[in-house]
Amino acid sequence: MLRLISATPSPYARKVRIALAEKRIPFELATEVPWDSTTATPRHNPLEKLPVLIFEDGSSVYESRYILEVIEARWPEPPMVPADPWERLAARKVEVITDGICDALVLLFWEGHRAPEHQSAEWIARQRRKVDGGLRALAETAGDRERVVGNQFGLADIATGTVLRYLDVRFPEHPWRSEYPNLVGLSARLEARPSFAATVPVPQVISDKVV
Repeated sequence: MLRLISATPSPYARKVRIALAEKRIPFELATEVPWDSTTATPRHNPLEKLPVLIFEDGSSVYESRYILEVIEARWPEPPMVPADPWERLAARKVEVITDGICDALVLLFWEGHRAPEHQSAEWIARQRRKVDGGLRALAETAGDRERVVGNQFGLADIATGTVLRYLDVRFPEHPWRSEYPNLVGLSARLEARPSFAATVPVPQVISDKVV
């Protein structure tokens, strides 16, 4: 059976979990705190990042975008990317935007763990601009449609839904719900799906010093 090393709040890992669930691919879930010294992540990913998907033969793939490409190639049904090449590129663009938002949120999270006198207001403002710019782009792309890209549930919906819920977990004070009502409706529809309901992110306690 496949084995997925995941972290409970990670939007990157949640994307993979949702894709596996939507494709009805059985897997064993291993939950870790990748920042702690007890993690097994370095044994499977030289970059020491989650998620990591481990195959039956012990080989592994990592980085959520690459994992999703591997899953799509090996288990193409049901498809998570559109067949139309332009829609497929549009879905990939959404994934780039959402990953960029997540990257900025992670940087903000760790900057917030630094002593106040060592925090950089300029750095924080830059990351917030990325988050807000990305959310504007998502809201414009999604519009008031049922799906973010095309008419079929897929990668763009997974990527958008996971970043929105991650905001609620790590930055509940962010006003995205009041600023982008179309994303609120989209998030609610997505979170009602069984694959989303079974993977609701929750914070983890980080024991080791990181910053």
